[in-house]
Amino acid sequence: MLNRRILRIKVFKTVYCYAENHGMTLKEAEALLDLSCEATRDLYLFLLALTGPLTAEARARIEAARSKFNPTPEELHPNLKFVENRIAPLLEQDPDFSKLTARKKFSWDQYDVLLRRLYERIRGRKYFKDYLSSGESSLEEDARLWARIYERELEDSEELSDILEDLSIHWNDDLGYALSWCVRTMRSLGEGESWRLPPLYQSELPGSEALESDRKFVVTLLRTAYRNYDDFCAQVAELTPGWTRERLCTTDLCLIACGMAEAQMAPEVSPRIIINEYVEISKYYSTPESSGFVNGLLDKLINKHE
Repeated sequence: MLNRRILRIKVFKTVYCYAENHGMTLKEAEALLDLSCEATRDLYLFLLALTGPLTAEARARIEAARSKFNPTPEELHPNLKFVENRIAPLLEQDPDFSKLTARKKFSWDQYDVLLRRLYERIRGRKYFKDYLSSGESSLEEDARLWARIYERELEDSEELSDILEDLSIHWNDDLGYALSWCVRTMRSLGEGESWRLPPLYQSELPGSEALESDRKFVVTLLRTAYRNYDDFCAQVAELTPGWTRERLCTTDLCLIACGMAEAQMAPEVSPRIIINEYVEISKYYSTPESSGFVNGLLDKLINKHE
């Protein structure tokens, strides 16, 4: 499930925690890394579990309209296509999915305000109206609709971001990636495949051509960065004599340490590939000037050892 970019980010964040708390042991750092990696898959499960509650919200809305004192003909004879979609029961009745979400205590019950607003927003979308009026009814079409919902409605939701932040400190930054896996799952369900819990690492996916395990990659990267962090920082200091360690951005130091660690553990990989990875991460997690700083220092430090 987790690709190499995500794994690098997980290691960078763990190294940052170590930089801020030098009393953290390697065992504690590895436990934090494992927790962070598993959290992304947990978020994917939590988001997939939205299908049932959102369908139930639509059903409740229809029943409330039918029960009005003087309902309109449309309210008496509503379009039931969405409330009868095949995806929600398919997941809710899947024994593996239901057991997992129950064990992890994932529930949308207390987020009724978000569900109401989300459904109201979806109802106004052209793609939803086209779905209701298409005249078609199939698992594939239901799956396409849910894929669009996951693609278009959740990543920029401030309400959802607030909920995720309360539930887990690991979830907010992983939302986009978890949603992409929800879309991928909808497409496979639409093709008639059964739901399966994705392996945590991409190298464990069926048909993977990875040359080494991603688990080995991420653990080795963390251990190398952890054990050599002070030495890597000293090498940075040699190239930045006008800056004290306190004046250097900790985020940038951690990115550089991770880049140096990866170059050390994988000398067969082109330095430019490694440098580019951490420059891209810096654009999201550090200051506007950081990408140039990280690029320049990694280039000098990695190539110095070539």
